[in-house]
Amino acid sequence: MGILNLTPDSFSDGGRLLVGGRPDLHLVADQAQEMVAGGVDIFDVGGESTRPGAQLVSPEEELARVLPVVSLLKSRFAIPVSVDTSCPRVIAATAAEGADMINDVRALTRPGALEAAVRSELPVCLMHMRGEPGEMQQLADYVDVVAEVKTFLRERVAACEQAGISRNRIAIDPGFGFAKNLEHNLALFRALGEFAGQDLPLLVGVSRKRMVGDLLGRAVGERLHGSLALALLAAQQGARIIRVHDVAATVDVLKTLMAIEGA
Repeated sequence: MGILNLTPDSFSDGGRLLVGGRPDLHLVADQAQEMVAGGVDIFDVGGESTRPGAQLVSPEEELARVLPVVSLLKSRFAIPVSVDTSCPRVIAATAAEGADMINDVRALTRPGALEAAVRSELPVCLMHMRGEPGEMQQLADYVDVVAEVKTFLRERVAACEQAGISRNRIAIDPGFGFAKNLEHNLALFRALGEFAGQDLPLLVGVSRKRMVGDLLGRAVGERLHGSLALALLAAQQGARIIRVHDVAATVDVLKTLMAIEGA
């Protein structure tokens, strides 16, 4: 899953695809084409930064960022498009535009989001987070982070199934870095096999994150090697979707793993 950030304030590459505060479709198309050449399987388009401390974005602003890009990608590439959103209006509008998946860091807990996802009939990915990005790191307090994250995801999966989203359209994400410190992230990573064993596709997103920086003492632009190591380890533990900034390098690593495992 290749990340296409359409925000001015994302932690790694915020603003890189924008001109005058709006996505530049030529830049987006060039980046998408580079990802296709690198072997991307899914585009993940996001119009709201959810880094620690990020501010909320209005539905109007999020739609202005995301909708033209979904339209562009669907018209030019035969690659599924995931939309990274929690907003019911964005879910509905991008589904109508041809989006293939909803990737929600709030696990469809916003009022109206679950209903919008049901109506869209799209697959969804449910991620664990506490609170909102602006405050979430203040809520990183767990007795047993693995058990509590598993319980939350189990409850959200049940809520989706009860609302009418079939289990075969649901993926889960432990939410590395979202209301979690390094100790929590490491505990979750060691337990990835438990999440992957729940008969639901597991998505892992750790690319360039603070977890890598804390482990290696590296700035955001120097975290490729650590990100690749975590991508490899996540795949070995059963992750089905690896969400990354550096598509070609990650694909090379995973192809090598698959060849050795005979997959």
